[in-house]
Amino acid sequence: MRTGNGDGLLTPAWPTEQKAGSRRTSGMRPVGTAEELQRRRIRAVELVQQGESPDDVAHFLGCGRSSVSTWMKLARQAPETLAAKPHVGPKPRLSAEQFRELEARLLKGAQAHGWRTALWTAARAAELIQRHFHVRFHPEHVRQMLKRRLKWTSQKPQRRARERDEAAIDH
Repeated sequence: MRTGNGDGLLTPAWPTEQKAGSRRTSGMRPVGTAEELQRRRIRAVELVQQGESPDDVAHFLGCGRSSVSTWMKLARQAPETLAAKPHVGPKPRLSAEQFRELEARLLKGAQAHGWRTALWTAARAAELIQRHFHVRFHPEHVRQMLKRRLKWTSQKPQRRARERDEAAIDH
């Protein structure tokens, strides 16, 4: 591998090692955003085209030699295939409009929807979603969705003794 200041100098454009404390271990998709991975693919092709060996490039970039070979082949056939491919995830089962409608229903209170008390629980919210939108979610997932999307947080209700004498406490 060449060193020094010149076209053959190999310098990482981003960290190739996992940060300490990262939860991600090993898997099929390497650590990094789609754009970082695109830069890595393009950098590998550039380095091999500059005369570096595929083995050295693979070692330097922290990938397999077969990946470098695949990227070289793709770059020759269709360079656009090296572009970033973000993982978009599954399509949401509730739309933004449905979330607005859900929040309006939640703001009416649990009693307005047939429950004995005004307390909203994740299980009650999950049941409300199923009733009105015909989508079933686990109550814990509903709790997380409400927190993330609507900024609603779980509250612990205050417990008061049945024998509590408010008049005696006030005096």
